[in-house]
Amino acid sequence: MREVDDKILEVFATAYADVAREFEVVFATLFPGGEGRLLLTDPEDMLTTGVEVEARPPGKKVKRLSLLSGGERSLTAMALLVAIFRARPSPFYILDEIEAALDDVNLRRLISLMEELRETSQLIVITHQKPTMEVADALYGVSMRGDGITTVVSQRLRGRELSPAS
Repeated sequence: MREVDDKILEVFATAYADVAREFEVVFATLFPGGEGRLLLTDPEDMLTTGVEVEARPPGKKVKRLSLLSGGERSLTAMALLVAIFRARPSPFYILDEIEAALDDVNLRRLISLMEELRETSQLIVITHQKPTMEVADALYGVSMRGDGITTVVSQRLRGRELSPAS
């Protein structure tokens, strides 16, 4: 048991340090002039500690995430996810309507982060936002024909052509 606990502590401490470092960088990118960090709720007991997210957008003295606007909460959540993605990369990510609560300025900031992520990973993004679609390599959609039959529509925007969807 001691060996297992020691290994868990080692893996968690390393992952936490990596994610916390990346979170500060990503948060500052999404909130220029703001400050975000991760804190352990009980650093003395790493096996039972929790992780708190501290987010201070520029010009705000917010102590709780619930006091942020919907867009600020969305961006803070994305900052945490992107920090995890950077600290522990994966070959692909699936993101569903992540930018629905964002205004144009914040959407552009998020899109710039997504463009960085796609240099090393494949992103599958479900969206209705035109700016997000504009940076895609390919678009897929579902449309209903006049006779009530749905069909999958695909369009390659960059790179080689797609084969017709069935």
